[in-house]
Amino acid sequence: MQQVYGYIRVSTIRQGVQGVSLQEQKAAIEQYAQKNKLEIIEWFEERETAAKLGRPVFLRMLKNLRQKKTSGVIIHKIDRSARNLKDWAALGELLDSGIDVRFAHDSLDLHARGGRLSADIQAVIAADYIRNLREETKKGFYGRLKQGLYPMRAPFGYLDQGAGKAKIPDPTKTALIKEIFRLYATGDYSLDQLVAYLTEKGGTNREGGRLNRSGLARVLRNPFYVGLIYIQRTGETFPGIHEPMISKSLFDDVQDILDGKKKKGPGRHDFLFRRMFTCQVCNRTYIGEKQKGLNYYRCHICKGSCVREEVFAQELRNTFRPILLCPDEIEQVSLLIDTMKESSQTANESKKQEILLRQKRCKTRLDRLIDAYVDNVIEKETYLQRKESVLREMKGIEEEMITIDNQDDFISLRVTEKLELLKSLYLSFKSGTNGEKRDFIKKLTSNRQIDGKNVAIELKTPFKELSEYITTIQGARGGTRTRTVFLPRDFKSLVDTNFTTRAKINKRGPSRN
Repeated sequence: MQQVYGYIRVSTIRQGVQGVSLQEQKAAIEQYAQKNKLEIIEWFEERETAAKLGRPVFLRMLKNLRQKKTSGVIIHKIDRSARNLKDWAALGELLDSGIDVRFAHDSLDLHARGGRLSADIQAVIAADYIRNLREETKKGFYGRLKQGLYPMRAPFGYLDQGAGKAKIPDPTKTALIKEIFRLYATGDYSLDQLVAYLTEKGGTNREGGRLNRSGLARVLRNPFYVGLIYIQRTGETFPGIHEPMISKSLFDDVQDILDGKKKKGPGRHDFLFRRMFTCQVCNRTYIGEKQKGLNYYRCHICKGSCVREEVFAQELRNTFRPILLCPDEIEQVSLLIDTMKESSQTANESKKQEILLRQKRCKTRLDRLIDAYVDNVIEKETYLQRKESVLREMKGIEEEMITIDNQDDFISLRVTEKLELLKSLYLSFKSGTNGEKRDFIKKLTSNRQIDGKNVAIELKTPFKELSEYITTIQGARGGTRTRTVFLPRDFKSLVDTNFTTRAKINKRGPSRN
């Protein structure tokens, strides 16, 4: 009795586990072998698509047949053996070398010219079917992308809602994603340090396991969180309709750090005021160092005298003290903001028109870019790079428009909340971590310079004007701090400030950060 192999295949592991195709193929091959007096000495079972080259089980079977370990093989159907012409050619070489290749379902004599021709035609049809299937799948895939939908598994921090629907933020992971970007953008953490910090705080990955460096790097590099869809295989970028989690400016800051354009990581010693104070002479940053167990800072270029860390801390406390408002003063501020909102609306309308003009220009640039690519004026790589740049610019413009649209409604709430937080933030300066203290200092101050042992700190607007006004009031009253009477002209800078106009406000309302 002639001995042969049996080969059965399904396209996916799921079909092999849950389906009945493998059993049906095996039964048909066994029936064919019994009818034709053939003995199956070994089965080759595979769970891979026949459209792919390099199927391991199929290649192992071909190797054994070339070594004449048996006389032939029985396969259920032609499309079970190969759906690409290279694998079909390999089977043809076996036939030409005298190996007996049979198909249980197809009654073809492959040793006859007519039977071989019929098999070749069926193999070509099978290959064309796969080619057409790929094209249709690609059309559907890109159709979804052009609609702003991501037709793959939702990235970490988002949830799938089914076909044809945008991904939505996962409420259990949204805070973690925002924290990852916020902390890394400070430059105070390397990837490994951020993983350790988040793990200590209870952060987990999608499956509830431990966060790792590579997963964190993928999150930080993914523009999906800013509202863009990036396809890594082709390098293409598409605008998404899903809800962004972070602002474009924050994402850009993170990319600058990842690309080495900004320094990251605290180094060996996490000095409280590192990179915070600059030398007035050479404008270089003061470097922290330990001497006899105490923290000192000095300029390594001018090589001047050292300044103790306690001197910085005391000067900061003196700077912040005047701007701590009592509840009555905060109430006055709120009333004044309400009276000044109308004057800001006219200015915002002018800004809207300017933004709309920039938006129109970006769309025109994008249209010209597409035309240039279609007309073969520019290469695909250049087209993809420029397209991504324009889409990111359009995303930033969109955020500016959203900010202005919502600013009139939330400016009063925004500024009042910041003022109410001022006291708690100041108190947290004493008990917070070094990173939290540095964030607090950066939010409230701009110029922080040292001349010899003299420390000069300048508050940002509107806190600078507020501090000067309160100090003036106190001086007129002999240094006594009583309830301050604010006037609209004195308080104008509090509203007309980066503190509010640069605030990133989403469609739901003002940020609570």
